[in-house]
Amino acid sequence: MAHADSTHAPTDKYYVPHSSPWPIVGSIALFTTVMGASLLLNDAGSGPLVFTLGLVLLAIMFAGWFGDVIKESEARVYNQAVDRSFRMGMMWFIFSEVMFFSAFFGALFYARQYSVPWLGGEGSKFFTNYLLWRDFEASWPTNGPAAVGGDFEVIPAFGLPAINTAILLTSGVTITIAHHALKAGNRMLLNVFLAATFLLGYLFVYLQAHEYIEAYRELNLTLGSGIYGSTFFMLTGFHGFHVTVGAIMLTVIWLRCLKGHFTPTNHFAFEAVAWYWHFVDVVWLALFVFVYWL
Repeated sequence: MAHADSTHAPTDKYYVPHSSPWPIVGSIALFTTVMGASLLLNDAGSGPLVFTLGLVLLAIMFAGWFGDVIKESEARVYNQAVDRSFRMGMMWFIFSEVMFFSAFFGALFYARQYSVPWLGGEGSKFFTNYLLWRDFEASWPTNGPAAVGGDFEVIPAFGLPAINTAILLTSGVTITIAHHALKAGNRMLLNVFLAATFLLGYLFVYLQAHEYIEAYRELNLTLGSGIYGSTFFMLTGFHGFHVTVGAIMLTVIWLRCLKGHFTPTNHFAFEAVAWYWHFVDVVWLALFVFVYWL
């Protein structure tokens, strides 16, 4: 997905790719993955196999489809109209991700600012809280009876989460340096700082996995720990998934850089991944403040 080169691509025609098997392969892969997940949830013996098969098909689809796009890009068959389509597509994709996380942040806000105080009696005209939970204490994080997952401890903000924050902020700096190096034509600096970026991403995911293990084993903080546990793991878990996807994309871009792809003026694939990575950084800052700190 590089910028169009007017010496190779026609300027008056929008490139329409040839027929491709990847959409139907993707549909089959998604159906197989969802079927496998359903079997897993129902403890069926074939669940792990079907689910794994679906993930393998998805990986094949992504590799094949993006491989075709890379070949078309390197062949310079894309013009400025196609380039604008790529940019608009990436912008709308990131916007959809913003809305995705906004929904979970909204759930966290509603629980903290409205549901918990209401259960504690605030604004309850008819004292409904006495019927629902007479001894409930309106504090955050919510600690209810130990028998229903209420006896847990939270992860201190200025421990491993603060280290992960420093890691992601540093990765934002390294990818910016790599971008400037690409525009300046400094391939060695580009490769070094781009590698540093995805290595920091993988380090973040490793430390978050360590944090999850500690939360489950030592702090009794699980998905079943009330509204705090569910919002904590939904927000941090989905963010960790996005970091993993971003680190994989950065790795692919790095391999393309090693092959000599991209020029100082033709490098939208790099820019798209950089946009995504900065989005991941911003989401984590909001997570650190509203989930861990406040």
